[in-house]
Amino acid sequence: RELLAEYAAELSDPEQRRLYEEEVTALERERGIEVRFVHPTAGYVLRTSLAGDRRCYLNVCSNPHVGPPQPRAEPGGHRWELPYCLAPGREELGRGGLRRTVYDVVFHPFALRLASRSPRFRRLLSDTALEAVERHCSVQLDQANATVLRRTKYKGIPQPPILRSPLPGGPPLPPDNDDSPLPPF
Repeated sequence: RELLAEYAAELSDPEQRRLYEEEVTALERERGIEVRFVHPTAGYVLRTSLAGDRRCYLNVCSNPHVGPPQPRAEPGGHRWELPYCLAPGREELGRGGLRRTVYDVVFHPFALRLASRSPRFRRLLSDTALEAVERHCSVQLDQANATVLRRTKYKGIPQPPILRSPLPGGPPLPPDNDDSPLPPF
């Protein structure tokens, strides 16, 4: 029990998390990849169901690493380009020991600011988040009954997704040894 408690304390220690992120960044840089951790800032939560039988939550969050929303003028209005970052779904225990699935969909902070001012833009952001989870995670969500939870900004424990992009100039030459624990790029 003491070892488990020590391990849990180490995982929740911010200094250990910072060290882990630095090590992952250094390892990926050796492979010619730039890594940025996207720490989500709480926005609002959508509650829906997954395949009609399990409760599911979508955390609509923000981070400045994600591109800002861009309007494009068209006849009759605007078409919005909404870049996002999607974290893989995770299972967490809710009240009463019931399992729930949680997804984080991260937008630019300006998108959440627009959503706080305009109900129509909030609906657009929510629809985009629901469609993104369905498309990329191959799940069926109940979009018709998705509701925004009041006074709830985030569900679960935040886990930052990683943005990877190749470094300019191509990847450096691989090291002489093939003992890397990472799979090839």
